[in-house]
Amino acid sequence: METDAVFWNSLLFDGIDEVNVEAVTAAFGTVDVMARGRAAGAACPDCGRFSDRGHDCYQRRLKDLPLGGQSVAIMLKVRRFICDTGNCPRRTFAEPFAQLTTLYSRFTTRLSHVLERVGLSLAGRAGARLAAQLSFGAGADDLVAQGYSVARSVVQHAACAGCGRLRHPPGPDLFHRLDLRRIASRGRCLPTREAGPLAVWLTSHPGVEIICRDRAGAYAEGARLGAPNALQIADRFHLWQGLGRAVETCVAAHRDCLPAPPPKPLARSNQTRTDADLPQNGSDPVGRRAERKKAAHALVHELLAQGHSRRAIARRLGWGLNTVLRYASAVRWQDTFRENRPRPSRLDPYKPYLARRFAAGCTSVTQLHRELLTEHAPVTYQMVRAHIATLRTAPPDAAPPPPTVRQVTGWLTRHPTALSEEDRADLKNVLARCPELDAAAGHVRDFGEILTHRLGATLPIWIDAVDASQLPGLTNFALHMLRDLNAVTAGLTLEWSSGSVEGAVNRIKKIKRQLYGRAGFELLRKMILLQ
Repeated sequence: METDAVFWNSLLFDGIDEVNVEAVTAAFGTVDVMARGRAAGAACPDCGRFSDRGHDCYQRRLKDLPLGGQSVAIMLKVRRFICDTGNCPRRTFAEPFAQLTTLYSRFTTRLSHVLERVGLSLAGRAGARLAAQLSFGAGADDLVAQGYSVARSVVQHAACAGCGRLRHPPGPDLFHRLDLRRIASRGRCLPTREAGPLAVWLTSHPGVEIICRDRAGAYAEGARLGAPNALQIADRFHLWQGLGRAVETCVAAHRDCLPAPPPKPLARSNQTRTDADLPQNGSDPVGRRAERKKAAHALVHELLAQGHSRRAIARRLGWGLNTVLRYASAVRWQDTFRENRPRPSRLDPYKPYLARRFAAGCTSVTQLHRELLTEHAPVTYQMVRAHIATLRTAPPDAAPPPPTVRQVTGWLTRHPTALSEEDRADLKNVLARCPELDAAAGHVRDFGEILTHRLGATLPIWIDAVDASQLPGLTNFALHMLRDLNAVTAGLTLEWSSGSVEGAVNRIKKIKRQLYGRAGFELLRKMILLQ
């Protein structure tokens, strides 16, 4: 439908006096705006002479900000003019629309600015999903391209992966004192985690006095080459993080000590045993199924002793090849019994909820199924009924599951006051069953005291004690600190730490993961600097 051009001029091109609206049509969720230039002519971009002699015209399609939830497309009629200057190398030129768009762009300037912010905040795919919801009509590649097109002259402060302090700060483009919580670096983001780029950057910025870093060998080498007189400090957060990984390795090596010893078997009642009963106290399986397995195992091994192949045995007996292979690989017929491992089910994430509701007294399968459906759980009534049946037949005094390796690691590395009463009791039981983990807990407490109270001078004593205990994981962690002993001792003694920039490092990692591999380091650097 055609509308009043004056109204659409004031609505769509407020502040843009170089375009006139000729017609507006709306169909299929898109508003098409027919527009053309208002000026009688234009100046040649090479010689600057004004010309109003027309040569021809063509149409550009520009996407604009949405209007009323509908996409807006501007069908812009662009005229070409003839340059009358004799010595001008340009014969024809197109009329410019500096207020509306830029050269070769498919978006208006105002839409480009919005897409730049979306691209710098969410990058490709995530930004494309948001742009689709907002009716911007831009894909993932468009947003990445908008990020690349951001002017390089726009530079803001950026955080680097470490922190530093200059003896005499030469200017705002380099370092500020970290104790003032200023940004450590401006406009610089290293492309790799290698020693070379860091050494080059430090060499070009002399005067660094203190370098706080993690335990990466490349950072240590780069700092040594680029700033040989600077004091290197191993960050305390990364030291404790490394200790946590070592403790997890130690706990995993003693995972057999985590489960509580099984209770003594109770006297068996006179109930009838089924055919599939497995041994409860170490005796052989009994029943008709056990007799069939015993006979089949003997038959398969007898045919194997006669020289028949496994495929020939399967054809002769009419069995499946996997069945013959299972009997052939079993040394004893008792080994053919396999534990009934539960298959994964869609009900698994909701089983703890059902157990809590069942323990609270709600035994109605219909009620529990209705509650799960209100949470949009993809379960059926039969699933809930079968699980509730197992809860009804389960013994009331069933032993709780043993703690996992990650749980025990968390108990050992967290402050004792941060543990609940139940966690402290479970940890006490685990340490009582495993002397090695008890010794590891002592070493963790001692290292925590060194880190908290800055007792770096006592670190060699702690390393010798851990080395003497020969605990897996912890011993390697302690001996590895000897390679970087000066930096570790300084980190456990001085007040310097990179904790004030760890938030910026996490933000950089988030930006990197948002790119989804669609762009390289240059776009990542721009996103870091411009956010």
